[in-house]
Amino acid sequence: MQHRIIEPTILYFGTPVALITTLDHAGNANIGPMSSVWALGWTMMLGLECASKTYQNLIATKECVVNLADHSLFDKVESIATLTGAQPVPEYKKGRYTYEPDKFKAGGFSKLAAETVKPPRIAECLLQLEAVLKEVIVITDDPKEAGDTAAVAVRVVKIHAHESIIADANHIDPVKWNPLIYNFRHYRQLGKELGKTFKAEI
Repeated sequence: MQHRIIEPTILYFGTPVALITTLDHAGNANIGPMSSVWALGWTMMLGLECASKTYQNLIATKECVVNLADHSLFDKVESIATLTGAQPVPEYKKGRYTYEPDKFKAGGFSKLAAETVKPPRIAECLLQLEAVLKEVIVITDDPKEAGDTAAVAVRVVKIHAHESIIADANHIDPVKWNPLIYNFRHYRQLGKELGKTFKAEI
């Protein structure tokens, strides 16, 4: 086996696709599709572009819902990938993105009221995590990014799981939950199970 030094433009090794819902100052809902997301306990880290509407809304209102997409939502997710809620369109997005104030309608998504935060949940997503802002680290020195980005920590305060993927009172069935995965800008779904760790509870 031989290795080479490379410098890829992105480091999306394969992470779940999340649709972040937020509200602006006027109460208008926005959906921000992204895949730079991971969890440590009930804290989630979100990687966001500082010029994005999702980031601006989250900083202003300090609330969001992290809606996790399963593999069946690929077409819906991609249908809003080139849309932005930011007006005017940020300079680095011009020519590739179009302003769209209603991504729910554009993507064929349905709203559900959240219980502890104001942004809506996305009905079509089987996992919906209500969250509040904890901490922000702005990254200004990334050699591969066109603009500033941020590592945003949010605290999950309420989790909604669809009955079809629940194993028991507090566990998700890993056989039934098949997340949409973003793998170096290609969409994938989970393949064959190889086994489980000694920490697995089901």
